[in-house]
Parts: sequence; structure tokens; C-alpha cells
Amino acid sequence: MKPRELENLGIPGGECVKLAKQLAREAQLLGVKKKQVRATLQALAASPADHVDDRFFGILARHIIGEGEGVFIEREEPAPWQQWGKDLEAEAIKQMQNACRLPVAVSGALMPDAHVGYGLPIGGVLATEGAVIPYAVGVDIACRMKLTVLDLPAAAIEGEKDRLMRVLEDETRFGIGASFRIPHDHEVMDQDWGVTEVTRRSKDKARKQLGSSGSGNHFVEFGTLTIEEAENELSLAPGVYLALLSHSGSRGAGASVASHYSKLAMDLHPELPKELRHLAWLEMDRSEGQEYWAAMQLMGEYAAANHAVIHRSIQKALGVKVLADIENHHNFAWREIHDGKEVYVHRKGATPAGAGVLGIIPGSMSTPAYVVSGKGEPNSLKSASHGAGRLMSRKKAKETFAWSAVKKELRKKGVTLLSAGIDEVPFVYKDIEEVMGAQTDLVDVVARFDPRIVKMAPAGEPPED
Repeated sequence: MKPRELENLGIPGGECVKLAKQLAREAQLLGVKKKQVRATLQALAASPADHVDDRFFGILARHIIGEGEGVFIEREEPAPWQQWGKDLEAEAIKQMQNACRLPVAVSGALMPDAHVGYGLPIGGVLATEGAVIPYAVGVDIACRMKLTVLDLPAAAIEGEKDRLMRVLEDETRFGIGASFRIPHDHEVMDQDWGVTEVTRRSKDKARKQLGSSGSGNHFVEFGTLTIEEAENELSLAPGVYLALLSHSGSRGAGASVASHYSKLAMDLHPELPKELRHLAWLEMDRSEGQEYWAAMQLMGEYAAANHAVIHRSIQKALGVKVLADIENHHNFAWREIHDGKEVYVHRKGATPAGAGVLGIIPGSMSTPAYVVSGKGEPNSLKSASHGAGRLMSRKKAKETFAWSAVKKELRKKGVTLLSAGIDEVPFVYKDIEEVMGAQTDLVDVVARFDPRIVKMAPAGEPPED
């Protein structure tokens, strides 16, 4: 039934009409004739109190008289979405389908590294209208990549290995409680951390953790960067360079913001069915949405500052100059225009890939990362994968692999591992070459980074990626 037809029967406009339309469709699917549906709705509109126990429309009657606790009204048709890559987890696909049921959903995309996450799958991209979804941004807000090309010869990877290893050990900290006794300086700490109560309370911890890295799949590593094309976006001559690559996010402050506003969103939307609870949203025309947006932006700047401090500290310790650098977020929401409409694009474990936009897509501790340039594909919401993507859970990895086999693989690839958990070994990730091959319409490869000296959080650290 059409909205105008329902309004002519006396159903109040707005949410009540949407609910009536949904319930009428369900009743007809169960065999109730349209004529009977019309008669019931007309009688209900005239006297909703007499219909609160109606099998099909009682929830509408209670909603009209203000006794309903909130009703989930999903889209009449799921928002359109497109998938890249094959053999993705069935549950990740189901999570994407669920996200597209939301009334605020506009369109979506699923990247070839996709796997199950909270609410939106990791590798999921979702555009919404007038709302932002904390769990679709992710727990580690503004997790990001940064690569700097250093003016040391690539041969220093072997010739100065001990020095490079020592610098990594001295200048980095990893893990949930990682911090510095003497805090680093960065202008991000001079910003207004009072934009929300959560960020205000987190400022002291953020100051101490500035320049540190998380656990899980976060890393700092030296490697070689290979550039083959004479004309490239890095403005460097073809050749092999020594480079520093890092992956980390907004640390404890970001986790506090994510936890607070995810819970708030769920509290504000008790009507959501169980499978959609982690997709609860905050309306952007309300204070809660504006608060989260301000906190998320600050966490984005803080995550960028984390990387800046890491790279600055290592650069200074080595006494070298930077020839080029690039970086990108991949757990964030952006206000963008798509199909002529302003939407909020959530890229949870997905890399921005607008036309000419540079990004970094890592593999694993023994497989390449790629510097890429986006092609601006509209059907992916101008996005690409954020990495290779996991093949198995951390629990399964700990039950499956032993360090003896891992060390053999690392020796074969010429990788020196300073620290990591067995749940981050190369075998738990998809083949990065297959992932890249599945998104040739999304990005062009600019350069290849091969990891050679890798540091991650030590074994035993709970993951926070």
C-alpha cells in the first residue's frame, strides 16, 4: 500500500505510515486480503485503543497512542551494495546485508579482504543519510597506515641491521598499556579535548600514549620500497628504497570514545532486533551525533599524530631525512557527496580510493604491502581493501600454528621478527596478491613494500584492532 493511500485511511504521517506499510505488506504475505487490511487499518485509525491486541496491527495501534517502546522500521527494499572478491565469509556477507536493511542506509560495498566484525564487517563500506554508526566506524577509531621513504640506501637493511633493530626497540612501544614515561610533544595535545566529556577524561592517557602502537595487527617495520615507473605519484626515481611503515590507531582514547558512543547508540535504539544491535546509529541532527562526530574527528587527528611521532622519533634516532611520505585512515566516517546526495561514508577496514588518492594496503609480516592510487569507482563508494584480511580467528591460529614453522617461513622471506603473537603469523591472512587482483578496478599499484624488520606487540597482549 502506498503512503498516500494509508494517510487517506487516517493513519498519521511519518513513522506511523512507514510502520503501517511494513505491517500491511507482512499481513498480505500471510494471506490477509488487501480489502480486509484496508478495513482494519481504517478502523484502527479511528479507534487505535480498540486494536492494541490485533494480531497484525497491534504494534501500530500502540505506537499511535504512544504506548509503543519504539519500532524498528527497516527499508522497504535493502539498500544496494556490491561485492569485490570471491569466497568471502558467509557471515560477513550476512552482516553487509543486514546493514543495508537499516532505514538510514543508502548504499554499501564489501571489499575483497572482508571478514566478520561487530555490526558492519571489517572490509565493509556503508553510506548512510543523516546518521553515523559508531560500530561501523570501528572500535579502533582512525586506525591508519603511514609510510616514509628514508634517505638511507636499501642495502642498510642488511648492512645496518643491528642499528635498525635497536632503533625500533628503543623508539616504539606496543600493547594496550603502552605509554612513555616522558610524554612526546605534538600540537594535537593543544587542541580542545573538551569537545566531549569522554575526550576530556581521556586527555592525560592520550598524552602518555602518544607515539605508541596498539596490539593485534598493529606494527612498525623497516622494509624495501620498489618503484618501477619513471612517472609516479611519489615523485621518486625508479629504484629500491629503504622505507618505514606503521599501522596503529587512536589507542586508549579512541577505545573509550568508541565504547561510550556505541553503547549510547544501542541505548537510543532499543527497537533494533538482536542481529542489528551493533548497527545502532546516532542521528546527526541531535547532540549525541554531533558529539560523536567531534570526538571522532579529534581521534583522527590524534591517530595521525601517533604515527607522526613514531616516524619522527625513528627518523631523528637514525639522523636521516625523509624523501617522501603518505598515509591514510581506514576506520573512519567521511561526509561525502555520492549520486548528488550528502551521505556519511563509513569505511570500516577499508581504504579511501577516490581518483588519484594515495593509500597503503598491507599484506602480512612476510608478504608485501602496496602503495596504491585510487580510481574513484562509484560502486565501491570510492573505496578499496585495507589489507589482506584474516583467514581464521585468533583462537584457531593459536591452536593451529607453531613458531618452528613460522620461523622457517620468515627466514625464507628474509624477515627478522622482533616480537609478535602467533595469532599474527602470515598463514592467518589471505593471499595479498589475490586480494589485489580482485580490486584492479578500484586502485592502481604505485609501489611495492617488502617487510624486512618487523615489530608487533608481544605474545599475550589482547588484540585491540
